[in-house]
Amino acid sequence: MLALRLMRGARPLAQLPRLLVVAAAAGVGFLLLCALSYAVAHPGVSGAALPRLLWCLVPLAATVQLAVIVARTDPGPRTRAALEVVGLGSAGLPVLAAVQAAVCTLLGSALALLVYLHLRGDVPGVPSAGAGELVAAGRPVPVAAALTLLLVVPMVTAAACALALHRTAGHRSARPQPVALDRAGPPPPVPASLSYGTALVGLGIALETYAARVDGTPVPLPGAGAGPGPGVVAGWLLTAVGLVLAGPGLTQLAGRLLAAFRPGAVRLLAGRVLQEEAPCLGPPLGVLCATACGVIAAVHLYGPGRPFGPLTVLGVAVVLACAVTGVLTALAAARGMLAPARAALAQLGATRELMRRAAVLRAGAVLALLAPVTWGVAVLAALPLGR
Repeated sequence: MLALRLMRGARPLAQLPRLLVVAAAAGVGFLLLCALSYAVAHPGVSGAALPRLLWCLVPLAATVQLAVIVARTDPGPRTRAALEVVGLGSAGLPVLAAVQAAVCTLLGSALALLVYLHLRGDVPGVPSAGAGELVAAGRPVPVAAALTLLLVVPMVTAAACALALHRTAGHRSARPQPVALDRAGPPPPVPASLSYGTALVGLGIALETYAARVDGTPVPLPGAGAGPGPGVVAGWLLTAVGLVLAGPGLTQLAGRLLAAFRPGAVRLLAGRVLQEEAPCLGPPLGVLCATACGVIAAVHLYGPGRPFGPLTVLGVAVVLACAVTGVLTALAAARGMLAPARAALAQLGATRELMRRAAVLRAGAVLALLAPVTWGVAVLAALPLGR
């Protein structure tokens, strides 16, 4: 009940990330139901729906990642402090976050079921939307299997949120921390995940290059016919994981380059803040880079005129929406981190114009570093399969 009261009493702007989690969960639930419909429509094909179910893991992972980001930034600092006062500390906050994530994703699954039934024409008094083979209209669908698939998203999301907050509960990394711009000493070291991420990107491209030379059974894209082989798909996944791991290191590297070579006040401020924000902004930026890399590689490989199916378009839309929303949510959390620093700088005479210029420099530095990296990895990922 406490989780529902907190969700109901939040400000309208705070409800927006939760509504996006609901929409993402609805998209994943609909994809899972369509995979079940494909199996029902092709009963004579052994394992017909397995590749489609495996492709659903990509938007599912994006939805879980977005839910974890939202759970880490919600409730706000004041509400979190009040909950800790009443006894909801390191053990209660993860449970609260898991319940809120489960409620949001259950709403999304229910919405997916309603849309699915409407397209099939199973809603009494509502005519069918004419989706036909996409939802196996006219064929009986196992109710237990459909409900089991719909419960996958809430269960996985709730478990991931509880585990993520349990690992960071009671530590300073569990909540946004004020940026200490006046701290003396050297800048923070580049995270070791940058090396691991770079190694995974290289390993993924190497695996993809090797697998492209070996004939194998293609993995079909949902609604788009035959796709690449399983080895190529594994290489793409390794490359995407590598980009996600390298996100914090690349963000901090952008801050170091921005503050290097005799910087002025604005450039030094922007670089120092970007280095402090790297642990918060890095993972969502890595996910966005991996998503953009996949889209660029697909367009480079197949061309913009390839007629992808509606399920492929829906999956890509869910992943893109989750990636962009994750970055925006992390930016909102970083703005809270900067509040004490802005107050201190205002007391020292810093103007709003200076802060705006520093923010523009930070955005430009991140874009200048991550855009070429994303483009280069995407081209290398599509090169072994180029026609």
